[in-house]
Amino acid sequence: QVQLVESGGGLVQAGGSVRLSCVASGRTASSTSMAWFRQAPGKTREFVAAITWGGGIPYYTDASKDRFTISRDNAKNTVYLQIHTLKPEDTAVYYCATGRRGSWPPRTYDDWGQGTQVTVSS
Repeated sequence: QVQLVESGGGLVQAGGSVRLSCVASGRTASSTSMAWFRQAPGKTREFVAAITWGGGIPYYTDASKDRFTISRDNAKNTVYLQIHTLKPEDTAVYYCATGRRGSWPPRTYDDWGQGTQVTVSS
């Protein structure tokens, strides 16, 4: 099992940027990728981006590719998500998760953090 702890959220103004961090510990070798999801109030959780530990290959959706940047620091077992040009609709709880081996992007995510709240004021 992998333990994940997110941080970096808070209250930010529209148009600004924020960088979220996710530190992994435990059986980190069991996963080859990490991902970020978000869940806005009253909405279902949605995938934002994923990245491989080896090679740092990113994967974005059409909705996230322009304003989101995922990166990782293997030495720190940390994955980052930078959000640029924040909009009020980016307000959500952001979660990181470990991707299960076997497909890219992963179809299944096994371990989840507790989430970090990002609130964007207009």
